[in-house]
Amino acid sequence: MSIQWFPGHMAKASKEMQEKMKAVDMIIELRDARVPNASHNPILDQIAGNKPRLIVLTKKDKADAYQTDKWLEYLNTAYKALAFDLNKDRLNDRITNACLELMQMKHEKQRNRGINPRAIRAMVVGIPNVGKSTFINRLSKRRVAQTADKPGVTRALKLVVVNKYLELIDTPGVLWPKFDDQKIGLYLGLTGAISDNVLPITQIALFGLNHLLENYPLRIQERYGIKVTEDIEDVIAQIANKRGYISNKGFDRQKTLNLLIKEIRDDQFSGITWERYDETIM
Repeated sequence: MSIQWFPGHMAKASKEMQEKMKAVDMIIELRDARVPNASHNPILDQIAGNKPRLIVLTKKDKADAYQTDKWLEYLNTAYKALAFDLNKDRLNDRITNACLELMQMKHEKQRNRGINPRAIRAMVVGIPNVGKSTFINRLSKRRVAQTADKPGVTRALKLVVVNKYLELIDTPGVLWPKFDDQKIGLYLGLTGAISDNVLPITQIALFGLNHLLENYPLRIQERYGIKVTEDIEDVIAQIANKRGYISNKGFDRQKTLNLLIKEIRDDQFSGITWERYDETIM
């Protein structure tokens, strides 16, 4: 499978981000807690240089809590990392304090030279549909960024004042031109980070179902009221039968897989981490 999705606005945004990088003090990188490694854009490493970086794992409420803790432990060895439910958790103080902590050394040097540090200017970056607009709206306590549960909503860079300590530069969600690892595309397809127009939906649904059967079989059993077996086609047939996707020609496999991918994205299997720490890092 080869997925390539790099619309014109993404190429433009990448160039603008690189140009604006000199004017920012640090990076706030948002990643999806369900796919913490796959939702990291390698382009960022090329353009961010040595800027201090705060990693925020979003959608922790949709992820496996144990896996999120393992990912945070790992990420905090190289960066400062936090995880949030963007719709419920209080963000302002924790994010502001984390940014001040990352900028502490630079601010101390400025004060020693008689310079009063200005507000931290942080660039908020992340792939499409990771929650940047929700993050900024909650952090600034007002609606300043457009939100939608689909990729490609934010199209331009904008400056947002959070408080006297912190300013944000909002950026569009940016992917990279080609995924070298096939699994990256599958993970991002499951979470809705890529337009369905360029996705092999059947392959992604099968990948998701196989992951659920291997790691969370009870979720499938409880959701559809079926007997889970090791035969994935038997499981699909059972789901089709339970949902009434049956005709005199047999069960409708494609309709069943379409249902599965929709219910995955609608969070009917809450508490699922698709990219497990022990399979990715260890």
